[in-house]
Amino acid sequence: MRKLLITITDWISTKRGMWVTITAWLVLMVGLSAGPRLDDYKVTNFQSLPNEAQSIIAEQKVEEIFPNKQGTPGILVFHNENGAISIDEVKQILNGIEVEDIKGIETILDIVALPPQALTGFISKDGSTMIVPMELEQGLGNSEYSEINDKVSEIGNKLAAEFENMSFYITGPAGIAGDTLKLFEQADFVLLLSTIVIILALLIAIYRSPLLAFIPLLATAIVYQVVNQSIALLGAGGLEINNSTTSIMSILLFAAVIDYSLFVFSRYREELNNFENKYEAMKRAMRATGEPVFFAGGTVLAAMLVLFFANFRDYQNFAPVFGLAMFFIMLASITLVPALFTLFGRKAFWPKVPKYGQEKEVKHGIWGPIAKFVVNKPGFSGGIVGVILLLTAINVFNLDFEFDMVKKFPKDLPSRVGYEIVEKRYEKGELAPTTLLIESDKALTQEYVTAITQKLKEEEEGIASIRLTAQSEDGKAIKLSVVLAMDPYSTKSMNIIEDLRGDTPKLLNDLSISGEAHYSGVTAKLVDERDVNKRDIFTIVTLETLLILSLLFALTRSIKMPIYMMATILLSYLSALGLGIFLVDILFGYDAVSTRVPVYAFIFLVALGIDYNIILASRFIEERKTHRVKDALEIAIRNTGGVISSAGIILAATFAALTTMPIADLFVFGFIVAIGILMDTFLVRGMLLPALILLFEKDKQTSHNSQ
Repeated sequence: MRKLLITITDWISTKRGMWVTITAWLVLMVGLSAGPRLDDYKVTNFQSLPNEAQSIIAEQKVEEIFPNKQGTPGILVFHNENGAISIDEVKQILNGIEVEDIKGIETILDIVALPPQALTGFISKDGSTMIVPMELEQGLGNSEYSEINDKVSEIGNKLAAEFENMSFYITGPAGIAGDTLKLFEQADFVLLLSTIVIILALLIAIYRSPLLAFIPLLATAIVYQVVNQSIALLGAGGLEINNSTTSIMSILLFAAVIDYSLFVFSRYREELNNFENKYEAMKRAMRATGEPVFFAGGTVLAAMLVLFFANFRDYQNFAPVFGLAMFFIMLASITLVPALFTLFGRKAFWPKVPKYGQEKEVKHGIWGPIAKFVVNKPGFSGGIVGVILLLTAINVFNLDFEFDMVKKFPKDLPSRVGYEIVEKRYEKGELAPTTLLIESDKALTQEYVTAITQKLKEEEEGIASIRLTAQSEDGKAIKLSVVLAMDPYSTKSMNIIEDLRGDTPKLLNDLSISGEAHYSGVTAKLVDERDVNKRDIFTIVTLETLLILSLLFALTRSIKMPIYMMATILLSYLSALGLGIFLVDILFGYDAVSTRVPVYAFIFLVALGIDYNIILASRFIEERKTHRVKDALEIAIRNTGGVISSAGIILAATFAALTTMPIADLFVFGFIVAIGILMDTFLVRGMLLPALILLFEKDKQTSHNSQ
C-alpha cells in the first residue's frame, strides 16, 4: 500500500500531475452536478425499524387483514385560551378549508353530520378545545406534507383571526411530518453557513493567512458537491435517505477534509524550508503524511461500514452515505488537497512565507515545552488525565433516554404547540393509540370481544380505554384501539406495551381462545426501537473496536501499541459521554437524550479520535528509527502538537455547529462530540497516550549499543 501511495502522490506532486488532478476533480464535479438533486430523495417519514420488528409485522398484518389504503392522519386543533370553544366558529373555519379543495387531503371529519352526543367526544372536558381528525392521501412525498400544511394553516389561521381568542394548529403525524421537513430545510442552510463561517474564522485566527483558510475550503466545496451528487445517484437508485443522515454527513465532510488538509500543509511547510522547488517539497511532504492521512481516513471509512451490521435502519442508512463520503474524502486527501497546495506553493502561507534554507525547523512555542514536560514526567501528566477521564466517565450511569420526538422540537413549532394543547386536555394516550390485532382460529363473538377488553383493563391499570374498531368478515380477526392513560411516548407506556405483549397470549388462553395477538402503533415501535438499539450498541462497539484494532496492528506492526491506543479512545468516549450529559442537563435543560446519541457519538468520537492517535503514532514510529524512545516521542509531540491541536479545535467547532440545529438529537450529539474531540486533542493525544508509550515502549537497541 505504501509503495502504491508513494507512486500516486509523487506523480501528483509534479506540475503535470497537479494540473491533471485539479482538472479531473472539476470535471467530475461539473459532470455529477448535471444529475439528480439530493433534496429530491430525502425522507422524513423514514422507517427506522427492521421489517422483522414485532410492531412492523403487526402493522403489515393489520394492513393485510383490514386493507383500507389509509393515508397519513393529522389532527386539526381549535383552541380558545379564555373560555369555551365555539362549535359554529369551528364549522366556519372547516368550511373555509374544505371550499379550497386542497389537493392531497383525503378526508376531514364532517362534524356537521355528527349527532350532538358524538360531537362532544371531540371537545375537551374543560370545553376550551376541539380536535377534528384529518387524513392525507396515501403515498404523498415529504414536500407535499409541508405544502398541504402551509395551505391549511394559512386558511385556518386567517379565518381564526376573525374570531376572538381562537387559535388554530395542525398536529398529529401529518402536521409533525410537514414541520419536520421545514425544520431540516431551514436548519441545513444555517448549519452549512455556520460551519463555513466557523472554519474560515478559526483558520484565519490560527494561521493568520487568508490562503491557508481559502484552499482547504475550496477543496471542501469541491468534495462536498461531488459527494452530494453521488449520494443523489444512490437515491435515484432506490436508497432512502434520512434527513438527519445528510445533516451529520455534511459536518463529517467539512471536518475531515479540513483536518487532513491541515496535516498535509503542516508537513508541506516544514519541507519548503528544506527544498527550494515546491514540487519536490510536496513530494517529500506526501511521502511522510500520505500513508497516515490515508490510513486515518480508511479507519473512519471502515468504522462507517460497520454500520451495515446494525439492525436499526437509521444506523444502516449511515453506512452507504458516510462510506461514500469518506471514500471521496480519502481520495481528495492524497490527490486534490496536495494538488491545490502545490498550485499555490509558498504563496499559500503569505504573509509568513517559508524560505528555503532559512529555517531548518519550525518553531514550537507552545508544544515544545509541553512535549518536554510530558516526556520528563509521564506518570504525573498521564495519571492526572487518567483520573479526570475516569471520574467523568462514571456519570454515564446517570444516562436517561427520551423517546418523545415532538418534545425535541422548538417550543413555538405549530405542530408541537397543538400537540401540547391536546396532551393537556385529552387522554394522553389519544395522541397515539395502540392497535391490538387478534387473530383466532374461530369466529370471535361479541361476548369474546367484551371478555377480552374487560380482562385487559382488569390486568393492566395503565389502560384508559379499549374499543373495537374493526372485525374481519369471517369474524376470526378483530382490531382494537388501546388508549393508554399516560403519555404514549413515555417509558411507562413502553413498559406497559411490553408487558401486554407477554401477557396477552396467556390471557387469550385463559379465555379459551386459540389465536395470536399483535401490537402496533407508536408506543409498540418505541419498545422495538429500545430493544433493537440495545443490541446494536453492543454489535457496533464490538465490531468497530475489533476492526480498528486490526487496522492499528497493521499500521504500527506492534502488539501492545494498538491495545493502549484503543483503550485511551474508549475511555475518552465514556468520559465525553459522561461529561456531556451532565453539561447539557445543567446548561440547556436536557435531562434525557435520544437512544441514538450515544451510538452517533461513539461512531464519530472513536473513528475521528483515533485519527489523532494515528498521526502521533506514525510520527513517533518514523522518528524512532533514528532516535531513542524518549527523544522520538518528544519530537513527535512537538511536531504534531500544533497541527493536531489546531485540527482538533476546528473539528470540535465544526461539530459544535450542530448546536445551531433546532432538533435536540443533533444539538446534544454535536455538543458531546465537540467536548470529546477537545479531550482527545489535548488530554488523550497530548498527555495520556505519550505517557503510555513511555511506559510500554522500550529501546530495543540498548543492549546492542552497550556491547
